[in-house]
Amino acid sequence: MEILPGISVNKKVRFGKPVISGTRVPVDLVLGKLAGGMSYEEVMSEYGITRKNILAVLNYAAKTLSHEEIKAVC
Repeated sequence: MEILPGISVNKKVRFGKPVISGTRVPVDLVLGKLAGGMSYEEVMSEYGITRKNILAVLNYAAKTLSHEEIKAVC
């Protein structure tokens, strides 16, 4: 089931974690690689994905974080 353009979930694929549609590449893996300093080109080459796929991952992350509620603990 596509939850956002380019991002899907299926309980039979990667235990239901969000992945790039049509692949088994998890969203969190791509985000982690980018956060670790890999370039778009390196991630695309390593996992056989496109720039459009990476942008879908970033869009998913942004939309997910926009709904997150943070409560300050003092």
